[in-house]
Amino acid sequence: MSTATENGTGGNRSSEKTYKKTTSSALKGAIQLGIGYTVGNLTSKPDRDVLMQDFYVVESVFLPSEGSNLTPAHHYPDFRFKTYAPLAFRYFRDLFGIKPDDYLYSLVNEPLIELVNPGASGSLFYLTSDDEFIIKTVQHKEAKFLQRLLPGYYMNLNQNPRTLLPKFYGLYCIQSGGINIRLVVMNNVLPRSVKMHYKYDLKGSTYKRRASRKEREKACPTYKDLDFQDMHEEGLYFDAETYNNLMKTLQRDCRVLESFKIMDYSLLLGVHVLDHREGGEQGQAGGDGRRPVAQRVLYSTAMESIQGDGKAAEALTTDDTMGGIPARTHKDEKLLIYLGIIDILQSYRFIKKLEHSWKALVYDGDSVSVHRPGFYASRFLKFMSTRVFRKTQPIRFSPSKRTRTSIPALKSCSQEILSSQADERNEEDRRDRLVGARSLASLDGQGTQNKSLTDQHLPAPAVSPAVMQQTINPFGLKSVFSLKGVARMSV
Repeated sequence: MSTATENGTGGNRSSEKTYKKTTSSALKGAIQLGIGYTVGNLTSKPDRDVLMQDFYVVESVFLPSEGSNLTPAHHYPDFRFKTYAPLAFRYFRDLFGIKPDDYLYSLVNEPLIELVNPGASGSLFYLTSDDEFIIKTVQHKEAKFLQRLLPGYYMNLNQNPRTLLPKFYGLYCIQSGGINIRLVVMNNVLPRSVKMHYKYDLKGSTYKRRASRKEREKACPTYKDLDFQDMHEEGLYFDAETYNNLMKTLQRDCRVLESFKIMDYSLLLGVHVLDHREGGEQGQAGGDGRRPVAQRVLYSTAMESIQGDGKAAEALTTDDTMGGIPARTHKDEKLLIYLGIIDILQSYRFIKKLEHSWKALVYDGDSVSVHRPGFYASRFLKFMSTRVFRKTQPIRFSPSKRTRTSIPALKSCSQEILSSQADERNEEDRRDRLVGARSLASLDGQGTQNKSLTDQHLPAPAVSPAVMQQTINPFGLKSVFSLKGVARMSV
């Protein structure tokens, strides 16, 4: 699944999109009628704990065009509307602070906006007018996989409501004329109210991971991994706390996906450049380019999804951040980042194993997108932590040029001082030898006595190596002592 910032209604009526031979307008009408009935009917049921069997319940209602005792009349073909695990999804909505009235108002009371699908899945995407929810058509196997996923998904949301994984709020099916159209309602990752200057679908793979020429010609193209490396070679920089929270959230989410044997998912990444001044192009939902004030869904913004230390949401989601995560480029451009993990309804089953085996024979097995879940998660995290997201390094002290250049000057001065002292010491030694030679004859008869006197006048500290060392005081005065000089003084 992916969300585009540029949207439309599919052109005029003659070029209206169809999905499984059903026009987009008929599909939107059936969605709103079906959800309006099922959610309204669910409010009459008492609240209770979710049981295991609740994950497998399917409720069905028939909505004829002429209406019935339970359903209103409408001008669409007759259809049957199915709701999967209604009590379980009601719990999910409650967990994120979505009240039934707000859910109905967003999905039923206001017209749905059809989005241009940037992907190759062929799915239809509808956005609610308040920018909160996305409705996506899914295949039968994806709907069945989500049903099997629900108990584990329930447990994960209980433990970690702050997650970058998709937040599913409902799973439905429309049956009409022998055709089944399955739909899932989830959170909107990229708000229309914020202009996305760059948009990426990242997998951590390199095989065919570059946007096509046709995609690049779009008003708001979705780029891929190789495009990101070309356009943001140095990556995106975050402060240390934000980076650590982001990577911790990604690691936890990837661990959950690996446990469910899910692979081939992507990180949908939207980049808003704060330094760009585009006037009225900021967004369509808010003239000032900011997310609507009446935000009702908890943990719905990118910053709230990665927050891990219990800070108040008001301290993080402000008018300045518009729900995004502050970041910078290596050129110090200020950015806001919007992101979420998408396309998680792909399991590593037999068909995917065959696809990976075939591609591994033709291409580099480690570079292809389809891979076993453990390797896929590891490669995904490595790419995100080293190529996409980077931590801003703190400024460290470095000695100034003046300090560095003064060090060798001091060394050369000390060498000159030591050299002059050595010359003086050599001269004094030469004089000592001359004096000793002249007095040698007079000392011959007093050798023993002089020896004892010398022993008495030369205690151990007087001949220690410390006495022989030179001393330099701060005022430049020099004094050098030698063993011979001390011996002569004692004599």
